[in-house]
Amino acid sequence: MNEPASAARKVPKTRHGSAQPLVLAVTLTAAISLILPLLFAQKERLPRERVLDRGVELERDPATGELEARPSIPPNGAEAPSSVATIRARVELVEVGCTVIAPDGTRVRGLARDDFRVLEDGVEQEIASFDAAATPSSIALLLDDSPSISRELGETREAARSLARSLGPEDEVAVAAFAGQTHLLLPFSRDRVLLAAALASPALKSVENSSQSLIYQAVYLTAHEIFRGRSGRKAIVLLTDGQDSGLGLTWDPASMQARAGSASPLAFDDVARELASQGIALYVISTEGRPKAMTDAWLADHRREPVITPEARRLGAPLDSLYLAEMVRQAGGELYFLREMGGLASVYQRIALALGAEYTLGYYPASGTARPGWRALDVELKPGTSAVPAGARVTHRAAYYVSATP
Repeated sequence: MNEPASAARKVPKTRHGSAQPLVLAVTLTAAISLILPLLFAQKERLPRERVLDRGVELERDPATGELEARPSIPPNGAEAPSSVATIRARVELVEVGCTVIAPDGTRVRGLARDDFRVLEDGVEQEIASFDAAATPSSIALLLDDSPSISRELGETREAARSLARSLGPEDEVAVAAFAGQTHLLLPFSRDRVLLAAALASPALKSVENSSQSLIYQAVYLTAHEIFRGRSGRKAIVLLTDGQDSGLGLTWDPASMQARAGSASPLAFDDVARELASQGIALYVISTEGRPKAMTDAWLADHRREPVITPEARRLGAPLDSLYLAEMVRQAGGELYFLREMGGLASVYQRIALALGAEYTLGYYPASGTARPGWRALDVELKPGTSAVPAGARVTHRAAYYVSATP
C-alpha cells in the first residue's frame, strides 16, 4: 500500500532521531530575511545632507533695519523650493526658560508656578503657563568642523551617545556641522540610531575642507532654518573654538551692529535677535581654555550687562571667548570650557541634566506686542519659597525680541 503524500514530505531525521538543526537553520534564515530589510531601511532613512546657505538670501529691511532670510530666485525665474518662512507670526505668548541653581551647583527641582515672578521691563507679568521640563526638547548639535578644532571631533560620537542616554525618549535631536558653509546632516529626529549614523557619516569629516569658520552665520541659519514652527524647550549646543572669520568683531561694541560696506550682511545683533525671538537657548562648549578673568562668578555677575567692556579688556579676557559669553548672556544657556570638564561626554551629560531641570514660564505681555524691539526679562523666586536653599540663583535669558515684521 502506498504511503500518503503528506508522509512522503516529512522532514528527514538525523541519526539521533531529531530534525532540530534543519528547523534552526530555517528559523535563522527567516529571521535574517526580516532583519536585513529593517537595517537597510534605517540606512535609507538618513536623509541627504542639506547646505543651509543654499537657496537663501540675507536682506536687510531698510525701513526696520531687521535682517530677513528669503528664498533666492534662480536665474530662470522659477522659485527655488525652500523651507524658509518669509512671513513671521507676531509673538503673543512669551516663554522664558529658567533654571534654579543651589549654592553647591545642583539644579533645584520640584518648584511650582507660584514660586516664581516674571518681570518684563521691570513690570510683573501674570504667568499664564508653567512647564517643569515635561514638554519634549528640540536640541540641535552644531559642530564647528573647521581645521582648527577637527581633532576634537573624534570624541563627538561617544559624547553624543552620552547625551542620548541622558535625554528623554520624546526629545528630538538634529545635527549640523559648519566651516565655510552650514551642513544639516540630520533634521530633528527621535531615532537614536539615526543620530549615531549622522555623527559617523563621512559628510561630517568632509565639511572641514575650508579655511573659514563662520560661527555666528551657522547659529543664525540653524535657528532660522530648522527651528521655525517648533514649540516646547529649544536649544542649540555649539561646539567651537570661538574664532569666527565672518563678522569682523572687535573691542568696539558697535561692531556687533550692522555696518554699511561690511563683507557680510549678517551682524552679531541679528543672531541674538533670531535666538531671542524664538526662545532658543544656546549652550556653548568652547575648546579653548577658560580665561582666568572669566570665572563662573564673574559671568554670573554680568548676566544683566554686556561683557564686551574696557574692564574685560584690562583683565586680559580674550575677545573670542567674550563674544561667546555675550551671545549666551542674551539668548540664555551656558558657556562651558571643554578642557576643565573632562571631555565632551561629561559636558553633554551636564547639558542634558540642565535641560531636564528647566522650568518654562509663559505669559502674555501686559503692554502687548505691537511695539517692536527688545524687552528686558527677569525671573525671581518669591520670598518664602521653602523648597529653595538659601543663596540659590535663577538663570534665564536677559531679554526677548519682538520683530517689526508682522
